[in-house]
Amino acid sequence: MLGLKRGTVKLEPHQNEWVKEAEKTIEELKYLLGDIAVDIQHIGSTAISSIHAKPIIDIAIGVRDLNDILPYIEILQKNSFIFRGEDIPNQLLFVMGDLTENVLTHHIHVVKWNGLQWNNYINFRDYLNSFPQKAEMYDNYKQSLAIHFSENRRCYTEKKRAVIASILEQANYWRSNNMRSLTGKDYEI
Repeated sequence: MLGLKRGTVKLEPHQNEWVKEAEKTIEELKYLLGDIAVDIQHIGSTAISSIHAKPIIDIAIGVRDLNDILPYIEILQKNSFIFRGEDIPNQLLFVMGDLTENVLTHHIHVVKWNGLQWNNYINFRDYLNSFPQKAEMYDNYKQSLAIHFSENRRCYTEKKRAVIASILEQANYWRSNNMRSLTGKDYEI
């Protein structure tokens, strides 16, 4: 089942339906946004096949400039993508779900394509999908936190920050080394 009440934490084993739902949502977003979306990707724990996740689909929309999305807010809202504003600096958030029941099914993150946040989302996902042992360590940590903070998502998220930062450092290093080995050139990530 997709969706989780705001503020709560419940982790479920990976489900193939999450990938199918993400693909369906990405296709709809591509149709609605056209060329202003440079890329749209399934991110977050539901995009990592070997770990548990909250049953909320995370999607990143990469745009050239955050202002590019502003003329599309109304059409997105008419199609059930509810605008929440700038949830963190340089990122706009849309959500989907049953808002009358306070249940969210999707988080849509709009960020600058190939910017820091975009690269962090993609590198984190790809790194954990490429290194199952690292994914397992992260999964075990998340499951431990979920037991202690099942009714307090804010604390759950805060407690994950340091571990995520450590994984991101490894993931960004891994990505930059992959880019160098593939091309023989140094790239900034």
